Amino acid sequence: MTHAVFVNPDFDCQSCGACCAYSAEWPRFSLETEEELDSIPADYVAADLGGMRCENDRCAALEGTLGRAVACKVYAVRPIVCRTCMPGDDECLMARARLFGTDR
Repeated sequence: MTHAVFVNPDFDCQSCGACCAYSAEWPRFSLETEEELDSIPADYVAADLGGMRCENDRCAALEGTLGRAVACKVYAVRPIVCRTCMPGDDECLMARARLFGTDR
């Protein structure tokens, strides 16, 4: 059985990056297997091994300029919390509002 995933076409993640720079508490590890965690380069893992390393509130794996053009350096092996955040969902809107003062 497959599940449909709603992706809002009005939100372009590659020109935003808000969810990756919202909070140092956001990119946490939760249900990842040891194999999944081992596939994330150590340079991007926090010292406490509980999530992604952040500089201020921004994930260290995020490159580019927020609101213009961004990309994830570890996209293929990013944490579950990053994989489940969808364009236009509650987490997305909250991050956009905090960083840009809007949900667009």
